[in-house]
Amino acid sequence: MTTPRPSLTLTLLQAREAAMAFFRPALNAHDLTEQQWRVIRILRQQGELESHQLADLACILKPSMSGVLKRLERDGIVSRRKSSEDQRRVFISLTVKGQQAFMSMSEEMNRNYEKILRQFGADKLHALMQLLDEMKKITP
Repeated sequence: MTTPRPSLTLTLLQAREAAMAFFRPALNAHDLTEQQWRVIRILRQQGELESHQLADLACILKPSMSGVLKRLERDGIVSRRKSSEDQRRVFISLTVKGQQAFMSMSEEMNRNYEKILRQFGADKLHALMQLLDEMKKITP
């Protein structure tokens, strides 16, 4: 019987969990889910986006994105705007409260990145990010 090769997908998930352990306490303290934080962060970086673009960038399935956006909108973090040309197109942006939420969390999130950098090393993290960016470009 041959030894199975290490699982790429399992290793990636385990690495993600190790990284998220640094950030989950801050998210919990601010009563945000990981998905909500991804949406806030992406909108802060990209500005207003169509809901389908946001779902793709945040790696959130469209049906799940609907619930995430509903809660963020209810909490005053994001706003929705329908296109004047095509009512099916919905644009999402951060509100002032959403911008403030990002700002209030960024210092703590940056401290957590610094903890990762101290343990893992800047060079290794940079190399890992480059390799992951390359991997994102492969196609089946």
